[in-house]
Amino acid sequence: QVQLVESGGGLVQAGGSLRLSCAASGFWFSINTMGWYRQAPGKQRELVATISTGSTTNYADSVKGRFTISRDNAKKMVYLQMNSLKPEDTAVYYCNVRLSIPYWGQGTQVTVSL
Repeated sequence: QVQLVESGGGLVQAGGSLRLSCAASGFWFSINTMGWYRQAPGKQRELVATISTGSTTNYADSVKGRFTISRDNAKKMVYLQMNSLKPEDTAVYYCNVRLSIPYWGQGTQVTVSL
């Protein structure tokens, strides 16, 4: 079955960095676009970044220039390097793949303090 397992979240001060990881299994990883989304308390889940099979990337305007999405097809991993973190980046971050239906991981909490 499809599994997405996120890790790497935590508490960091504003201006700091974190690297999120997502381990994927149960589907043909290398031919699918992968994504990171986030959901802050009281807000809808929103797209953060996607990376295609050819490693074309797409970012939300709010994270452009600060976050970098990457993938390792051999390891079936997708990463999100987050630099210059801001308090408004605080959210639960989810890994995503869209097959016949969208699949989500359990999420990893990122908290950015002042």
